[in-house]
Amino acid sequence: MAEMTVLEAVRTTLAEAMERDDRVLILGEDVEAGGVFRATDGLAGRFPGRVIDTPLAESSIIGVSIGLAHYGMRPVAEIQFADFIHAGFDQLCSEASRWCYRTCGDAWLPMVVRAPWGGGVHGGQHHSQSIEAFYGHIPGIKVVVPSFPADYRSLLRAAIEDPNPVLFLEHKRTYRLIRQEVDGAPAETRIGRSRIARRGEDVTIIAWGLMLHEALAAAEQLAAEGVECTVVDLLSVQPLDRETICEAAKATGKVLIVHEDTLTGGFGAEIAATIAEEAFEYLDAPIRRLCGPDIPSMPYHPAMEHFFMPDRERIAAAARELAAY
Repeated sequence: MAEMTVLEAVRTTLAEAMERDDRVLILGEDVEAGGVFRATDGLAGRFPGRVIDTPLAESSIIGVSIGLAHYGMRPVAEIQFADFIHAGFDQLCSEASRWCYRTCGDAWLPMVVRAPWGGGVHGGQHHSQSIEAFYGHIPGIKVVVPSFPADYRSLLRAAIEDPNPVLFLEHKRTYRLIRQEVDGAPAETRIGRSRIARRGEDVTIIAWGLMLHEALAAAEQLAAEGVECTVVDLLSVQPLDRETICEAAKATGKVLIVHEDTLTGGFGAEIAATIAEEAFEYLDAPIRRLCGPDIPSMPYHPAMEHFFMPDRERIAAAARELAAY
């Protein structure tokens, strides 16, 4: 198979799932025309009646998906930008997440909600949000955050086949930026497992989404200076692969967690707490977090967006300080 972008990986996997199972259908705003990022481009023609435009009403998109899933379909809902998923927060967190639990396992809800998230595209206040911490907090919803095309393919397939609700987060800056020859590439097939993307003995960096690529670039830069980093690709925030995280922390004794969500209450806090509880005696330095600042939203102006988002230079600087601690 040829080299793929993240966007092509998503589109190809959706098509394969629809070919394989006629219960799979797609719904969302403008999906018949391909969606705002063209993730569903061409699918309406290939699968008539199974790619369905909806009103601009995220609560109803998720509510309809719940009904479809309950009655045997496998809906894949698209939220045009993750920032707008909060209109469907109650449907996801008060209904979908509890479906199996409140029926004592008598009913399942095989539905996927795809949501483009994150910054780096000058999307401004309403098109740049990181939402993983909100939904990673809710038991009953799996939250997946791949970084490479091969993982997008394998984990989106796993999400569609999962009997429970899955929030599948697609970092929109990586859609066309990240390419990969997917044949032979490492691809995690189980939701809830992380991967060691690079091994080093001095500092462990844990990241996801766009920040994983920035962390790998920083690790490459630091290696030239003699600082070797282990980089953990989180892949999933719920369930959280505590074993891989703690083993990586124990191996270096120094941990840097990087995410572009704001610092306070960001998902890095949960990872830091996990390491503190389960690997504290192996640590040689305080756990550090490099995150967005605690301001209400990401600014639009490129200079201010740059100020907001961590990047490879800031990651390298933080890891360098940590290595010298």
